[in-house]
Amino acid sequence: MRSLSIQKLIDIFSKFPTVGPRTAARFVFYLLKLPKEEIENLTNSISILKEKVKFCSFCFKAFEGGEELCEICSDPRRDKSLLCVLEKETDLLPIEKTKKYRGRYFILGGTVAKLKKEETKNLRTEELQARVENPEIREIIIAINPTPEGESTTLYLERILKPLNKKITRLGRGLPVGGELEYADEETLGSALEGRK
Repeated sequence: MRSLSIQKLIDIFSKFPTVGPRTAARFVFYLLKLPKEEIENLTNSISILKEKVKFCSFCFKAFEGGEELCEICSDPRRDKSLLCVLEKETDLLPIEKTKKYRGRYFILGGTVAKLKKEETKNLRTEELQARVENPEIREIIIAINPTPEGESTTLYLERILKPLNKKITRLGRGLPVGGELEYADEETLGSALEGRK
């Protein structure tokens, strides 16, 4: 039987993406071995994260700064006619590393397995529609991971964006089905960007 303090922290860590109870327990027992100063450094870093980091008002990328827009959205050299829709923020960096995309982004905030109304409410679709209505935007690139949930989400996005009469493309194939953008190499991702349909 574990103490309530240990179990409470295991329960908290278990809520992290891809972390199950066993891994969460390893985290907790690792933390128990750390010196008090390192624990204080961790808790201070978490507090500072919540104080200083905010989300871009256009693309929802997390960033630090006093502005409303992140460094990508505020860059005047970016092509404002292109909008790349991503599932999550960790998909943005691999695309940026290819140096083959110079448009802006929109982070949807997840995917849906079944197109039930309650599931789609978790996505930022209303905000996306508002961005796409801007006459500057001519092409929307849907760069959602090629998983079953990603395919459902892509079809849903195509359906709701079609009435806005904008060019809608997907990343070209080359990305493995079931794979994630976050783990794709730059060459494969670059080819997928260039081969979008």
